Amino acid sequence: MYMKLMKLTKYETARIMGARALQIAMGAPALIKTKEKDSIKIALKEFKKGVIPLTIIRE
Repeated sequence: MYMKLMKLTKYETARIMGARALQIAMGAPALIKTKEKDSIKIALKEFKKGVIPLTIIRE
């Protein structure tokens, strides 16, 4: 939800997507219902729906 309020840079987006895809590949459950097997595609769908539980802290 917080990520929807702020505009992310392409680097922040890539970092979030990569981190979430790695979690899924290592066995973490998907946060959306999908028949997709590719962890990157699942992470992309989760990102587009705004359900990835990661926070960006800018300094």
